[in-house]
Amino acid sequence: MSDIENNGDVPVDQPKSAPDDRETNGPLDEAEANPVRPYVDLGGVKVLPREGLHLRLEIEEGTKRVVAIGLDYANSTLQVQAFAAPRTSGLWHEIRGQITEQIARQGGTTTVREGAFGPELLAQIPVAATAEQPAHTRLARFIGVDGPRWFLRGVIAGEAAVDPAAAAQVEDLFRSLVVVRGSTPMPPRDLIPLRMPAAGQAGQAGPAGPAR
Repeated sequence: MSDIENNGDVPVDQPKSAPDDRETNGPLDEAEANPVRPYVDLGGVKVLPREGLHLRLEIEEGTKRVVAIGLDYANSTLQVQAFAAPRTSGLWHEIRGQITEQIARQGGTTTVREGAFGPELLAQIPVAATAEQPAHTRLARFIGVDGPRWFLRGVIAGEAAVDPAAAAQVEDLFRSLVVVRGSTPMPPRDLIPLRMPAAGQAGQAGPAGPAR
């Protein structure tokens, strides 16, 4: 899901959903981040390199645009996307409902629970059989944070979906991200554009490549 679904209904304004310490401990807005830290600049999102972190850029086949960032860390994966959002109201309440409906249409289930960033979804998503493996269920955590004029969504899979120690490492990684909303007018729920890192930056966080 690249741009967040907009079915034409007028949404009800919801309060922003974010940790109380978001402005100091992240995920940060560009205006809140330390400008001298060696971030890898991916356009709408900046990633702080760390030992063991590998970066992938997920590319939409038809348009060739970068639509998500994949971060492999602590035997887990964290997929992140940043979206434009209203200045005063939040998107996470509405988007959780959309994700729940989408997974139910796939035959999966979701549970809302309180997590490190506020409400999150624990999802069991059916995966069809392939030549390599039989049909199975994949466990994933959907997390979201409403910031100033942006919304950052993360999807966590692997050990961090079930193991508290790995979860703490990936949650710390999510907090270290910086969102660059920019000043260009954008409709709420539109994906904030991402781009390839500048030459020499990609190696700081590991290899970059297309979606797996």
